[in-house]
Amino acid sequence: MILAVVMLLVSGAAFAIGPAGIALPDFSVQSTLRTEVNAPKPIYPLYQRHKRIHGLKPFQVLVDAAPAGSVLRPPPGSYAGPVTLSKPLTIDGGGKVTIDAGDKGSVFTIAVDGAVLRGVHLTGSGDSHDTEDACLEVRGNRNVAEDLVIDNCLFGIDLRQANQNTLRHNRITSKPFDLGVRGDGLRLWYSMNNLVEGNSLIDTRDFVVWYSNGNHIRNNLGRRSRYSMHFMFAQSNLVEGNRYYDNAVGIYVMYTEGITLRNNVISHATGPTGMGIGFKEASNTVVEDNDIIYCATGIASDLSPYQPDSKIWIRRNRIAYNGIGMLFNNERIGNIVTDNVFEGNLTQVAVNGAGTVRSNTWRGNYWDDYQGFDRNNDGRGDSPYEAYAYADQIWMEQPHALFFKNAPLMEALDFLERLAPFSSPNLILRDDAPRFTKPARHGSHHPS
Repeated sequence: MILAVVMLLVSGAAFAIGPAGIALPDFSVQSTLRTEVNAPKPIYPLYQRHKRIHGLKPFQVLVDAAPAGSVLRPPPGSYAGPVTLSKPLTIDGGGKVTIDAGDKGSVFTIAVDGAVLRGVHLTGSGDSHDTEDACLEVRGNRNVAEDLVIDNCLFGIDLRQANQNTLRHNRITSKPFDLGVRGDGLRLWYSMNNLVEGNSLIDTRDFVVWYSNGNHIRNNLGRRSRYSMHFMFAQSNLVEGNRYYDNAVGIYVMYTEGITLRNNVISHATGPTGMGIGFKEASNTVVEDNDIIYCATGIASDLSPYQPDSKIWIRRNRIAYNGIGMLFNNERIGNIVTDNVFEGNLTQVAVNGAGTVRSNTWRGNYWDDYQGFDRNNDGRGDSPYEAYAYADQIWMEQPHALFFKNAPLMEALDFLERLAPFSSPNLILRDDAPRFTKPARHGSHHPS
């Protein structure tokens, strides 16, 4: 049945012009047909829920009493969950209403189209990954969830086969578990054309967008999580104006086409696998006007672009103060790297296995270690910028040696190699028209 639905959605898709004129599917006209794929969830009686909610009025009673299409403004106070909304209502808590599920199951489920949930504090979900306990489950279309405070929940907001919803100005934190066993702060699964804006995700696990197309994700804040954003099999999504700090990985784009990453700040993605932006078999992606700073690796690319004759455009980004500015796991062609600022990186560009990325396009970038001149004052260097691997070849060829990358001995070897090479350095890239002066940045690109 699921396969039939997927075939129906694909056969009913229109096409739109994506990055640089690439034709990509447009899912804005897809059918709202929904197939129920949710696993049955257990029902917990009141005595199994935490005693702090014993004696609280069930919020479901207010929902059941409200006429469809009406506005429900409940009296301020705390109420017992769980709640299932199966008729269109506007629920406005005014920031003074708490719904607590007593640490069992999910707290609130929207199972209807066209509802609004606003100004409510949702708390006290269960902690079961098997039943994916969440503060808010959205299982309908064209709903609005805004100005919510979500805490003490395993998963934050979970959209499943839910289209054209708006998630706006919600504050989401997880249960105080170790990072790997928290739930996702936000998850979109088979969910199309949703707007996710102005939310904060603090101390959650991941923000995942899987099998979900045409979503607009803007002006969100993420801190101290694992993946600020993780795309997988998700096409034609726009990610702009977000701020991601102190996460293990900034934005990871996996098995995906048509993503645009624009005007984001990604900072302090550190640790053994820390990276600002990562690609895994991704194609036709635009990365522009981002600040990628203080990360272990700024941009990491693995088998990308993946599809034949596809491209990845990396332009006008500031890639600064990272351990490695850009790291390639292989010698794929199709990366177009133009007008970026590379400054303060310990290694500007590296290729594992002592490879090279000379066959990609490198043009008009600013390199703070450029050693040429600009005699005609045209803003471009008179000679090409060339990046070589000297002692870097040791850890590029032997991954275990990466542990010693910045050790004094490795730095001394690198200095001696550059001073008087005793082996042939490997030319990694050549930029034939490097910028001589650093271009000014426009707008706000810096952490707040």
